[in-house]
Parts: sequence; structure tokens; C-alpha cells
Amino acid sequence: MCYIIIGAGMMQVTDGKKQSKIFLTKPFTLEGESDLDPSYRAPNLLQRLLSLLKNIRPGSDLTHFQLPPAFNFPKSQLQCYGESVYCTNSNLLSRCNSGENPVDRFTSVVAWSISTTRPTSFGVAPYNPTLGETHHVSNGNLNVLLEQVSLDPPVSALHATDEKENIEMIWCQQPIPKFRGTSIEAQVHGKRVLKLLNHGETYEMNSPNLLIRILPVPGVDWVGNVNIRCIETGLEAELSYKSHSYAGLGGNRRLIRGKILDSSSLKVLYEVDGHWDRTVKVKDTNNGEARVIYDAKQVISGLKAPIVKDKESVWATESALVWSELSQAIINKEWEKAKEAKQDVEERQRKMSMERDTKGESWVPKNFRVSCSSKEGKWEWNCSPIHKWVPDAPIIARSFKV
Repeated sequence: MCYIIIGAGMMQVTDGKKQSKIFLTKPFTLEGESDLDPSYRAPNLLQRLLSLLKNIRPGSDLTHFQLPPAFNFPKSQLQCYGESVYCTNSNLLSRCNSGENPVDRFTSVVAWSISTTRPTSFGVAPYNPTLGETHHVSNGNLNVLLEQVSLDPPVSALHATDEKENIEMIWCQQPIPKFRGTSIEAQVHGKRVLKLLNHGETYEMNSPNLLIRILPVPGVDWVGNVNIRCIETGLEAELSYKSHSYAGLGGNRRLIRGKILDSSSLKVLYEVDGHWDRTVKVKDTNNGEARVIYDAKQVISGLKAPIVKDKESVWATESALVWSELSQAIINKEWEKAKEAKQDVEERQRKMSMERDTKGESWVPKNFRVSCSSKEGKWEWNCSPIHKWVPDAPIIARSFKV
């Protein structure tokens, strides 16, 4: 017996004594577009958040800080990473591949990179992924696979491939949230790599940081500098993500400003200006002509939850399965049940860790080879996929609009 609950996106499959649930929610999209009831959030949200943080010193690392379920958004951080790649209304990756020359392709890569910046909500956060947790989704010919390859520190790896377009993507990300007294800033360490194999071009880039401002005006914004470079052509982009003015008062939100240049001559080819949640333009420094390279409304509005295509092929480590009981309890505002469900997941993790310790075994990721090295006093993680191509997934996102 199987049935699908429309909206929240929960599928339950019962076979004799075996029961499994897959819970999929709508991805983060532009503000005001959510089919999830916002009333599930904790009452007196700001007051309760301040209470949670009152004994934490400014500068403290919040990596292993555990939030009560009422402060969780009903999905894993792995799903959030994946959605920024496979949840889109426009196949920007194909546009990257079809550019007639290196500059056109590079400009399209800049637009695609901006598209991975998604809105989020104040006061709620995704779950910290469990060790070995995976998330596997396809959208058209694009297959995306993520795995939590480390817990201490928390490191997430992503591998995405499109065999038709001959495109490969590899991410290795380590978020480090720190309490700043009146805000929390999550620095996203790690490298993102995009390969256009037909053109022999490799693009390296980083992620902006997530700023959660508590006082005086609560809000969430992406901030910091993003650098994108193509190793083979020498083209580079320097982008600056900006939030409100000082203390969150006044000013313009969600700005992006920067430039695209030829690193060999240091000549600026384009100036970049706009808002990552609206439109971003480039202006040609030779003739002053400006054009829109990214329109958020076209790309990340009206997004829908993925659906299950092949329930039998969903892995036991799938995020939407691991956290399904907790997510359903949060949506239903059943907080005691949510607390129990979260404790169940944590207890399973502890038991598995104890079993490995007893056997003298160390954790080995199933889909990535992982290494780390020290550079300038900081540890850098490298996640290399074991397989060349990501297989089709049993969970599918809605197809790109033509």
C-alpha cells in the first residue's frame, strides 16, 4: 500500500512489517512564496532565540550547537545545498555550455553561481546532517548526489553530472557558524568546482557567508566576497555580497557588485551590479552597454517540491527518509513527538559510532575520497568523487521550463 500526501510531500510505503516514509518539502524560493504554514515556527521567536544564546560568549563556534525542533526548518542542510543546484526554472548550466566564446561562457557561469544563492528564513535552521547521510535527486539530465563525509568538523560533499551536456560539478563545504553578540555569521569554507568538459574549462569559486542578524533588526542575508576564476582562460570575477547598512538599519538589501576581468592584463571587461534576489546586470567597459544576465524571478520563483519516482531505490541514508518523522512532526506542530524523533536520530548516530569504536573501525564515505591538509594554519578539505558519473536518482525535481 502506498499513498502520497500532496503539499508537504510525504510518501509512505508499507510492506508487511516494513514501513518507510519519505518527506520532501518545497525548496527555499523568493519571499512570500511558500506552501508551508509559517505558524509552525516557535512562538515569541526572537525572545526564545535570545534565551538560547544568553550564556554563549561572542566569538564562540556554534558548529555543534543543538537547536530545539521548534527552531528547525523541516529539511536537512544537505537538502538545502542540493536544492541550490537542482531546483531551478531555467537550465543555466546548459547556457554556460553553449556560450560561443570563453567570455560568454564565463559570464554565464557568473550568473549560474549567483543562482545558487537562495533566500532563507530568520529564526529557523535546517538539521545538521548525520554522518553518512545522503541526498540524491535528478532534474532532467542533471544528477546530483550529496553525502555528509565528516561530522567533526562537519563537511558536506556534492557531486553533480550531466552526461548529455558533459558537465561536472564538485563541491566540498564546511560551514562554521560563530556568535557575534548581536548576530551569527556562518562562514562557508571550501571550494566549488564546475567543469565544462566539452571546452576543457574548469571554474573554481567559493560561497558567500550567511549572516543572521538578531539585533537591532532581525534578518538573514548573504554577505562577503565571492571569487570565480577559470584556470584555463585566466578570466576572473570578483563579487561582493552586501546586506543592509550598519546594524541592519536603512540601506539597500541583497546587493551584488563586482567586476569581471582578464587576470593576465588586469583589464576589467564588465562591471557587475544588481540584487541577487531580483536582477543582476553586467556593463561592458568598452561601450557602456548593459544587459541582464540573471533574473531571480525567472529562475527561483514558483519552485515545487521534488517527487519520488522509484520508492524502492531510495537509499536508507537519504535525508528525506532519515528526518521524515521529525519533519512531519514539525509541520503538524507536534513538539513532543518532534523532540522524540530528533532524539531517535541522535541515538542511532551514537550507537553506530560506539559500534565502530568497539570494532576499531573508522568511518569511510561511500561516494567520495576525502583528504585534508593544513594551509596557513587552516585545514582545507578535499572531496573527490569515486565514480565519474552520478547515476539517475529515484527522487526527481520538476523539469526545467523551456
